Amino acid sequence: MERYFHSVRLEEDKCKGCTVCIKGCPTEAIRVRDGKAHIIEERCIDCGECIRKCTNHAKTAVTDSLEDLQRYQYRVALPAPSLMGQFRPDVPAEKILGALLKLGFDEVFEVGVGADYVTAAIKEYLKKEDLPKPLISSACPAVVRLIQVRFPDLLPHLIPLETPMEIGAKMVKDKIVKEKGIPREDIGVFFITPCPAKVTAVKEPVGVTKSNVDGVIPIADVYGPILKAIPDVDKTWESKASSSGVGWARAGGENAAVGLDDYLSVDGIQNVINVLEEVEMGKLDDVAYLECLSCPGGCIAGPLTVENKFISRVRIRKLADKKAEPFMPEEDIVALMEQGYFSGQEKIEARPIMQLDSDITKAIRMMAELERVLEDLPGIDCGSCGAPTCRALAEDIVKGLALETDCVFKLRDKVHYLAKEMLELSEKVPPAMGKKNNCK
Repeated sequence: MERYFHSVRLEEDKCKGCTVCIKGCPTEAIRVRDGKAHIIEERCIDCGECIRKCTNHAKTAVTDSLEDLQRYQYRVALPAPSLMGQFRPDVPAEKILGALLKLGFDEVFEVGVGADYVTAAIKEYLKKEDLPKPLISSACPAVVRLIQVRFPDLLPHLIPLETPMEIGAKMVKDKIVKEKGIPREDIGVFFITPCPAKVTAVKEPVGVTKSNVDGVIPIADVYGPILKAIPDVDKTWESKASSSGVGWARAGGENAAVGLDDYLSVDGIQNVINVLEEVEMGKLDDVAYLECLSCPGGCIAGPLTVENKFISRVRIRKLADKKAEPFMPEEDIVALMEQGYFSGQEKIEARPIMQLDSDITKAIRMMAELERVLEDLPGIDCGSCGAPTCRALAEDIVKGLALETDCVFKLRDKVHYLAKEMLELSEKVPPAMGKKNNCK
């Protein structure tokens, strides 16, 4: 089995085996066995839904920390636009960015600036002819991995442009090398993230050979230190992200920045799945561009943020209202696109883990067996077996990973049958003991 890096991990000592997490996983990547949850790593897309749902805090994200800054000569903070939505409106963005300098960073470069450039690149790319419809945004790494796993036929619909995070990191490294003469390997760029999917996108990138980002720190980890540092900020940092760039933090922000009429925005992983199923059936070919975000409300509601998503949304909107629109000379964007500045170096490949077997003949036989087993299960998807649905249990059974008696209803029926058998046997006495059996 191929190994994958995952930022989402299980802290087994905290897990109570409650089965809450298995219901929310969009790729059915979690099973409860022996009283503990287990993550099937080839299915996991690191969306963080289990982190959001686990009441015992047994699901966590493996990230970098502020201590990791010491590994580099020159340290750059790369804050996501959603960071600004975590603080009160009376706290200027320049002070928030200035507080990052107090935490050990030498420079700040907003991902919103990268979003401005990516927005211009998307507009230019959409001028091409014969593009698949709808073209799907590649900005959310959880959605990209979801398509790899559950909708591999839709991979050609993904727009082949790098994310604002990657472009922002690339831009700031190019600038520092040029202006300060610092070797690229001595520059550490740390993304301040709202979600674990971004961690995985850096540690095991899709579409690029190596990420331009060197570390990922959760918003939740820097929120407290920033809040503490803000009153003592004596050196602010100018916020250069535009209204459009900041708006990428909320659902619909990317589409609003691109400015299309025939677009669709969908947020929340289950809603994304429903829409992608429609795309797979060819029902949305009248939509030019599809913005998909794993988190409900967008990045402002990532599992690694701290503020209520509705409050964050208002704060981001108010901040965006104060910003100017970006000025992007078209000839500059065209030149960068011709140089491949926005394009990934690798083709995004499918991860078809949903198939029962690589041998098509065997897979067909297994599917027939799966349907037979499924028909015999209760079909109520209670989760007591440790699988999210009866169908998932049936799949585990035909793969040899579970038994029919893992279902409590099948187990009850088995126990009743065995009890009846035991009762009948207890009434039978061998002929040698002087009594005849009631056999004819």
